[in-house]
Amino acid sequence: MTYPHTDRRWILRASILAAATSVTPGALRAASPCEREPLINPIIFQRADPHILRHGSSPYYFTASVPEYDRIILRHAPTIGALGRAEEKTLWQRPVQGEMAGHIWAPEIHRIDGRWLIYFAAGNSDDVFHIRTYVLACAGDDPMADEWSVLGQLETPWDTFNLDATSFHHRGVDYLCWAQREPGIETNSNLYLAPLASPTTFAAPPARLTVPTLDWEIQGFKVNEGAAFLAHGDKVFLTYSASATDDRYAMGLLSADADADLMAPESWTKSATPVFESAPEHCIFGPGHNSFTTDECGRDVLVYHARDYQDIEGDPLYDPNRHARVQRFGYDHEGFPVFGKPVRSGPLRQDDLA
Repeated sequence: MTYPHTDRRWILRASILAAATSVTPGALRAASPCEREPLINPIIFQRADPHILRHGSSPYYFTASVPEYDRIILRHAPTIGALGRAEEKTLWQRPVQGEMAGHIWAPEIHRIDGRWLIYFAAGNSDDVFHIRTYVLACAGDDPMADEWSVLGQLETPWDTFNLDATSFHHRGVDYLCWAQREPGIETNSNLYLAPLASPTTFAAPPARLTVPTLDWEIQGFKVNEGAAFLAHGDKVFLTYSASATDDRYAMGLLSADADADLMAPESWTKSATPVFESAPEHCIFGPGHNSFTTDECGRDVLVYHARDYQDIEGDPLYDPNRHARVQRFGYDHEGFPVFGKPVRSGPLRQDDLA
């Protein structure tokens, strides 16, 4: 398959490497002995819907959508920066025909009840957009070496378009948040939450948390998708992405008190405006479908994809150059995350890490 703008990848890589060699090492690093190497954006080219899981005190696992939408990959490295040069292993390849032989989207790796699982979305060979959520399970404790197989399909309330499942643990409960089209609601997808009974079933009826109604959420498509959980102080948050997957793609925020009933939709408050969006002045467009991790110093890191150009030839879904990127962020005086603007490509500067 030939993709438009693929040559930009190598032009960008050359410019980034040139920038990296034109600054002093001290300018690349925060003044902390726990950081072993600088971060250079994009950290991984042509990997959309990036998900980084830090397991234990050091190792990082990375998975994402590949431009071919045909497989599930995994990388492992001791640092975030090293993920870009880590060996990439294909854990599972879609079948030639039938169920799960269509588009393969947005894998996320999770460790739940001592078991390695990957949630992902897949279409069928006769309808690549017949998207449903499935679960891969690892046969052992080493996700890079042990065998993976399909555990089953997520049992959602309706047999409709659904994707972008993410799991989190809060106050002794494993939850799953995902995006789905609900019959009777004229949107492409809304966000739902439920406690897990097993990797593929729920312990209680799902709660609908948000429907795309705001102007910035319905540009091109009416979408709420790609949720990611964040806890800080006495609050919890779910970021999500909205609108079409071009430069209008942006991130929103749901917030709740940490001790609230998370299954009660009224516990959650939605931001009125995007909390992270395109920054033309930095040549970053369509940032979204994020995840969260921590760096070697334990500081919060935003993981997301974005393009470095605005104009796209054809359907944005088939433009391959959504690159995986990272940046640190902080919190305001009320404890809400402040993501700022997507930083420019190249080495993260000292003030980017502040």
